[in-house]
Amino acid sequence: MLKRRQISALFRLAAPMAVAATVIAIIIFTASNQEPRETNLLLPVDYANVPDDMILTNFHTDKIAVRIKCRPKHIEKLSKKSLVYPADIYTDLAFDPAGSADAIEPGRYLLPVDKTRIPLGRSTSIVKITPSSLSIRLEKKVTRVFKVTVPYIGETAKGYMALSPVCEPATVALTGAKSLINRIKQLATKPVDLTNANENFKKEVPLNLGQPELFTVAQSIFVVSVQVQPLTGTRTIEQIPIELQNRPGKKVSIEPSTISIDLKGPQEKLNTTTLTDKIHAFMDLEGLKPGVYARHVCIDIPVELVMTNASPRVFTVKIE
Repeated sequence: MLKRRQISALFRLAAPMAVAATVIAIIIFTASNQEPRETNLLLPVDYANVPDDMILTNFHTDKIAVRIKCRPKHIEKLSKKSLVYPADIYTDLAFDPAGSADAIEPGRYLLPVDKTRIPLGRSTSIVKITPSSLSIRLEKKVTRVFKVTVPYIGETAKGYMALSPVCEPATVALTGAKSLINRIKQLATKPVDLTNANENFKKEVPLNLGQPELFTVAQSIFVVSVQVQPLTGTRTIEQIPIELQNRPGKKVSIEPSTISIDLKGPQEKLNTTTLTDKIHAFMDLEGLKPGVYARHVCIDIPVELVMTNASPRVFTVKIE
């Protein structure tokens, strides 16, 4: 059994050793935490100096992967930066060191990746760049003027129809790669909805381009005017009774006693169930003496309707 004094002495010796071990562990951990590490960065490619008469098509390398080696603290700083790789078409095409536009023709090219353009700092080393060359495709840029068409969707209100739309402006200039422009037969706006329309209206609609990022358009929003008119039709109303006004005597007869008429006008007016109640046929006999007369009938019809025929046209009136 150890005496109390011996145990106390042992604790006094062990404490400094434990502190020393902790300090050594911290130093080792700190040192290992600052050891250079490898990681990957994904950089978008920013293309500059595209010839004025050319288009950089969608078929190009848009990102490069850069494997770097540096301390963890620097990796954290780089991750917060918006890094891009600047590609210069004039400079990077080996056959065109002077940047002459006449020397660049449409076609496919490989541009070497220059690691000195990547702003990583001195404390960072580049291990690998993938891909090592940028693939691009240049096409001739052309501009064509197209007539703009306006498609419809939906149905107007019952009894109405939409006329051909008027688009302002009626044409638009579209610029893009020659191969893409030549494929376009016509340009159209987004569809205009006619659902339940029963009056004229105007609407702003955008141009309907499948891939708008491939083209430059002079104007993208158009004002479309739509005229909505009632559908027209015809209807025959038969056996309309004739009302005799200002009868000169008790014994008055008319042959025939009814009339049939043909009407033309908006379908919604023609098809109403109360149309016959709004039509009145009458004959004014004021001032007539006993005798036999050939007379015409007056007919009142609703506004917006036109009478195209009446049968019979002449009536026989007998006054006794």
